[in-house]
Amino acid sequence: MRRFTRLTNAFSKKIDNHAYAVALHFMYCNFVRIHQTLRVTPAMEAGLAHHVWTIEELVKLMEPKSILDGIFQAA
Repeated sequence: MRRFTRLTNAFSKKIDNHAYAVALHFMYCNFVRIHQTLRVTPAMEAGLAHHVWTIEELVKLMEPKSILDGIFQAA
């Protein structure tokens, strides 16, 4: 994941932003992305989900207040 390397545009300077990006990445890998050998998501294989999540479902989990705080702090 390129977020760990320093000389890129995606490098996180703040530890909170880095933690959010890593959490989002793991949620995508476990709930949205279908694994090649399992042919389902890892969350479905573990019994944590009953269907493949969409990106929209993943975004709906984010708190609106935290999204707005990030936008206003960056400006």
